[in-house]
Amino acid sequence: MSKTIYNTPILLGVVAILCRFFLKIIGWKLQGEPPLESKYVLVAAPHTSNWDFPLGLAIMIVYRLEIRWMGKETLFKGWRGPFMKWLGGIPVNRSSANNMVAQTIDTYNSNESFVVAIPPEGTRSKVERWKTGFYYIAVGADVPIALGFLDYKCKKGGFLSTWYPTGDIEKDIAGIQSCYAEVSGKYAG
Repeated sequence: MSKTIYNTPILLGVVAILCRFFLKIIGWKLQGEPPLESKYVLVAAPHTSNWDFPLGLAIMIVYRLEIRWMGKETLFKGWRGPFMKWLGGIPVNRSSANNMVAQTIDTYNSNESFVVAIPPEGTRSKVERWKTGFYYIAVGADVPIALGFLDYKCKKGGFLSTWYPTGDIEKDIAGIQSCYAEVSGKYAG
C-alpha cells in the first residue's frame, strides 16, 4: 500500500496528539471500540456536512486506525490530489460504472489488513435509500461492517457496533440503519 499519514510513525504520533487536543477543545468525545478484525468495512454515517471529513479523520487518527476512504474524484484534482491520497483517500468516479465493488474486494483479498470508510448515503444530501456498495464489498470480501458515527447533538463520534452480514441484504441494511436511529448528523437533510 502507498505511504499515508497512518504509516508515517513519528508524524502520526504528533498528529494524534493534535487531533485529541482539537477534539477536546471543540467538546467532542470518543465512544465505542473498533472491531478487533484487521479487515472491515467502516460505514461512516450519517454524512450530512463537509465537517464530517475533518472530524471523522481526527477521530480515526486518535484511534490510531489505518483507514482508507472513498471520495469523489474532484477532491483529488491539482495540488490536493497527493495530499488527499496521503490522508488515505481513494478517488471515485461517480459518473461511470467502473466496478468499484469488485476492485475493492480484490484489495481486501490481497492485503493482510485493510479498512475503507464509506458513507452509505453516497452524498451529503438526504436520501431515501442508502447505496449498497459497502454491503456487497463486506459480503464479497467476507469482512464485518463497523458502524462508525458522528453525533453532532451529543458531540460524540466513534463506533456503535460491528455488524456481521448474513447475506440477507434487506434485513441487514434495515438492521444497520436502525442502529443509527438516535444519531444526529449536523444537518437533518
